[in-house]
Amino acid sequence: MRHLLFESAILAFLAAVSAAGTPATAPRPAVTTKSAAKANVGPTKSDVEIEKEIRARLAKSKIGADNFKVHVQGGVATFEGKTDVVQHKGVATRLAKSSGAVAVANHIEISEAAKEKAAAKLENGRRRAQIKRGAARSETTTARQSR
Repeated sequence: MRHLLFESAILAFLAAVSAAGTPATAPRPAVTTKSAAKANVGPTKSDVEIEKEIRARLAKSKIGADNFKVHVQGGVATFEGKTDVVQHKGVATRLAKSSGAVAVANHIEISEAAKEKAAAKLENGRRRAQIKRGAARSETTTARQSR
């Protein structure tokens, strides 16, 4: 009996909705979480404001010496240029996002010399910051091998 009452209630609701033309919806709650804030499409600042802030931050930072070209359209920041430091590409992306860009198209090219330098550091093993203070590199390597 309950099942029939439930079905008839649903059918009555659907009939009322189709007669009205649009479904009755509750107002949406205000955005309160980070993930919900990311779901909003579109920049909160204008393209000109975002581009101006990116250029100002580039001028103040060390990566400003690389003279990257920046353009913002539709909230998407586009970088072009070349660099001799691998990390500058990532720094440029983070700088643009923190300036208000919705997305970043990073077309910065890394030089072959920088790629080779990074590969050589990986081959040498642990970085300075990862070695225990006061221990020479060879002592740390020897201790690790004896384990």
